[in-house]
Amino acid sequence: MGYWIGIDLGGTNMVCGLLDESMNIVAKLKKPTLANQGADDIIQRIAENAELLLEQNLVNKSDLLGIGMGSPGFINPDLGIGVFSANLGWRDYPVAAQLQALTGIPVSIDNDVRMYVYGEAIQGAGRDHDHVLGITLGTGIAAAVVNNGKLYYGGGYMAGEIGHIPMDGVTAKCGCGLVGCLETVASATGIARQAREALQAGRSSILGEWFTGDNIQRLIATDVSKAYDAGDALAQEIMDYTGRALGKGLAAAVTLFSPDCIVIGGGAALAGERLFAPMREEIQKSVIPIYWDRLTIVRGELIDDGGVIGSATFAKSRA
Repeated sequence: MGYWIGIDLGGTNMVCGLLDESMNIVAKLKKPTLANQGADDIIQRIAENAELLLEQNLVNKSDLLGIGMGSPGFINPDLGIGVFSANLGWRDYPVAAQLQALTGIPVSIDNDVRMYVYGEAIQGAGRDHDHVLGITLGTGIAAAVVNNGKLYYGGGYMAGEIGHIPMDGVTAKCGCGLVGCLETVASATGIARQAREALQAGRSSILGEWFTGDNIQRLIATDVSKAYDAGDALAQEIMDYTGRALGKGLAAAVTLFSPDCIVIGGGAALAGERLFAPMREEIQKSVIPIYWDRLTIVRGELIDDGGVIGSATFAKSRA
């Protein structure tokens, strides 16, 4: 039997998974990334974790067919280079070549969101559809498109930054340097920011009873969902506004890419219908009916394993 390794690399943690030929996860290791120690150190520890996975699961290295990795930042998958990653400190770093030199195994890399969406499109919630648009709602928002099993990259491999669509009436400054980006509203951090600012402006809410003084900075998107379920008017207003903002952004993508299916993942997707109901309503009223009538919208099903499965599946597709 042949095996694959999928790696989901983040700024805080790295998850390495050992998968069989059917892309079932056999075992996983989660370790801190320790990004401040530099790129060479990160790659060294990824190689060590790969070796440890094989050792712990009694897999011969000769049975390992390839390694795939999803990484934050701008990635050139054809050259295997980390073009730029603020979280990891990479600038034109030869990720694939370095890891392959240490392991002796072929390595494929791509952006982490693309790897998550690829996993959902091929192995997860979008597997029954030929044209999949996937988005992740977390600290920010990013998207990827998979058409007939192939990722769409655009020029410079930079397609998918849907979180930086400017939204009318939004004045929050984005981490990218622009003002009013979609992800300043429709993300886990955006939801929490809206709630904190409303409380600081004197809005009445059960959230104001849960978080007082300096504790307000501890308020996160999950707390807004809890307040929503408790019937809190402010929380319901925030979720409705956020869902509609997300719907406006996705409506543009639907018209542009004409997907069969939209898969939504990431931590904020756990808000479920609180967010999805107004989002769907906004998309439906914003696109020509012929687009809406053929569209399926689902929550991702691979959850935390999406990046690992997607990366291994990607490596297999390029073997």
